[in-house]
Amino acid sequence: MQNPDALINGFKRFQRRYYKQDNSLYAQLREAQRPKVLVIGCSDSRVDPAILTDCQPGDLFVVRDVANLVPPYEKNAPDNGVSSAVEYAVRHLNVEHIVVLGHSHCGGIDALMHCDSDHPSGEFIDQWVMTARSARQKVEQEMSDKDEDQKVCACEQASILVSLENLMTFPWVAGAVHAGRLTLHGWYFDLDTGSLLAWNADTTAFEKLA
Repeated sequence: MQNPDALINGFKRFQRRYYKQDNSLYAQLREAQRPKVLVIGCSDSRVDPAILTDCQPGDLFVVRDVANLVPPYEKNAPDNGVSSAVEYAVRHLNVEHIVVLGHSHCGGIDALMHCDSDHPSGEFIDQWVMTARSARQKVEQEMSDKDEDQKVCACEQASILVSLENLMTFPWVAGAVHAGRLTLHGWYFDLDTGSLLAWNADTTAFEKLA
């Protein structure tokens, strides 16, 4: 799908499916949305959360950004798009799960691993991906003998954990987790194998989920 005409044709198929053939779903969704899951995913065109999980409209509340990052809680921060989405999902929609969905071959994490303050790659990207600088530092310290591809892959997964940690700096996220109303998940989609891995805090490893 490369051009606006293709997008318009796709929208017409959407109309036929959800409005002409079966209007019941959107008849309900017009009243309110009640998703149980917030997905924090990457902007990458290959990893649409709704497609990967075969969900219907209304099933997921989704926020996407470069490298599926969550900044730490900072009240009145000037750039708070992700934080506002998290707040709305937790405090207004009362979601029961938050999934941080990372993936292999992530350009954002590759940019993080090759950030050079003396030679920035753009006006905004480097500053944003440095949200996960601790993941990069961990990989550089623990995998100094590995090749670059292995380091980037490890950083993709480590950055998911950084986002999970940052989520717990939001007082109302931490409160909901401790009260048993909210569960956090770290997922990693491997484009090479089509597998989905999930972080297991007990084994401190990403393990195959599907």
